Amino acid sequence: MPNRLETYRVEAYNTARQSENKMHDDTVARRFGFSGGLVPGVDVFAYMMHVPVARWGRDFLVRGLSEACFVKPVYDGETADVDAAEHGGVLTIEVFSRGELCATGTASLPAAAPAVSLSDYVAVPAVAERKPVSPETFETGKWLGTEPRRWAGQAATDYLADIRETDPIFAREQLGHPGLIQRVMNRVLVDNTILGPWIHVGSRMQLLSAAHAGDEITARAKVTANYEKKGHRFVELDALVVANGATPLAHCQHIAIYQPREQAAA
Repeated sequence: MPNRLETYRVEAYNTARQSENKMHDDTVARRFGFSGGLVPGVDVFAYMMHVPVARWGRDFLVRGLSEACFVKPVYDGETADVDAAEHGGVLTIEVFSRGELCATGTASLPAAAPAVSLSDYVAVPAVAERKPVSPETFETGKWLGTEPRRWAGQAATDYLADIRETDPIFAREQLGHPGLIQRVMNRVLVDNTILGPWIHVGSRMQLLSAAHAGDEITARAKVTANYEKKGHRFVELDALVVANGATPLAHCQHIAIYQPREQAAA
C-alpha cells in the first residue's frame, strides 16, 4: 500500500509579475482565459521538490530524478497543497489549489546518478541579438545556450523566501535549490528570442550533482521537437545544465508552449 506523506502547504507567490512574460501579468493572463497572472511553473516545480528533499535529503540533490506536468494554474496568494504518496521507492506528487489538481509528478532516488558526457552537449552562447519568436527560432536540432546565472548571498536567500522553502539544508550547506535549474531551463527560451506570453507545461530532471550557492550556471540545450498541437506551438528541449563550465548539474527535458493559440492566431 502507498505510504501517504504529510501535506506540504505553500502560500503561492507570483515571482514573475514584472517579468517579460506577460502570462504572469493579471491583465494579460485574463485575456487568455485565466483568473490572473500565473505563478511560474518552475516555481510550482520548486514547491514539489520540497517533498523528495525532505524524504531523502542531500542524496536527492546529487542524484534524484523528478518530473512534473502542469495541468492548471496556481495563482498568487492562493494556497497550494503538495500531496505525496510513496510506493515502491517512488513518490507520486500532486499539487492542489482551489480544490483543483494543478500539477502532477513523480520523484525517485536512483542508486547512482547516470554517467553523462559534457562533450555530448554543445556549448554555445546565447544569441547576440534577440529577435521576435518564429518557428525557425526553435529549429529542430539547433543548439541554444544561456547567459550565465548566479544565486549567492542575498539573491540565494531571497530565492528561498520567494519559493517559500523551509528546509534548512540549503542555507546550512550553501546548496542551490533544484528549482534554480528549472529557472535556467526557462532562460534557454528567454535568452534566445523575444517571446509573447508563453507557458511552461512540463519537465523531467535527472540531478547529477548538487549545485552550490554562487555557482555560475548555464544550459547547453538542443531543440528536439517543434510542433503545433490544438493551435498551440510547442518546443521541446534536451539539455545539460552545467556549473562553472565544467560540472554537470542536471540532465533536463523541458516542454513549453512558446505561442499559445490566441497569440499564434493574432
